[in-house]
Amino acid sequence: MPVPLRRLVVALTLCCALLAGSTAYAGSQHPVQRTATVAVADPTPSPSTTAEKRKFAKTRFVADAALAAGATYQWIIKPYKAGKFKKGAHHRRLALVKAALAGAFAYNRLKAAVRNAQADPTLSKALAPLTAGIESLKKLPSKLRKGNTDDTVDSYDDIINKVKDAGKSAGAEVKDKVPKPSQLTGS
Repeated sequence: MPVPLRRLVVALTLCCALLAGSTAYAGSQHPVQRTATVAVADPTPSPSTTAEKRKFAKTRFVADAALAAGATYQWIIKPYKAGKFKKGAHHRRLALVKAALAGAFAYNRLKAAVRNAQADPTLSKALAPLTAGIESLKKLPSKLRKGNTDDTVDSYDDIINKVKDAGKSAGAEVKDKVPKPSQLTGS
């Protein structure tokens, strides 16, 4: 059964009047006071950057570094040692594509690990000398795709081992954790 238009208009008008009246009444009860605001320094130092505010920084560092190490070992080092990157090897192209994806994934996870390490004083000191090496990994996936495997694999292995050693020296031991193939592609 349709409601007459006149009833709808009356109900809407009544609702608006009640809302306006209650808002005006509430506004008259609490007059606005204008006072100057003075900033007072906090007596205890607090973290100022987002990296310093990260929770569970050591745990997150270990998780990210473990995924990077696992991907590097599973899809770069292991196939390299098995000879899957050599010309004429069976499924060479597929192995190189997987290695390039794993390389990009490892670079991404290592950058995240560095961000997490910056929130922990001990880890940040241990990883400080490695940031340039991690940054150099950025170009390696394209080298893998082109077939420059010897130096590329050694670079990944070297950086991963240095990150593991730095974590171990800071009390955050990193053990390889192989990511799922779907994690490599981001899907």
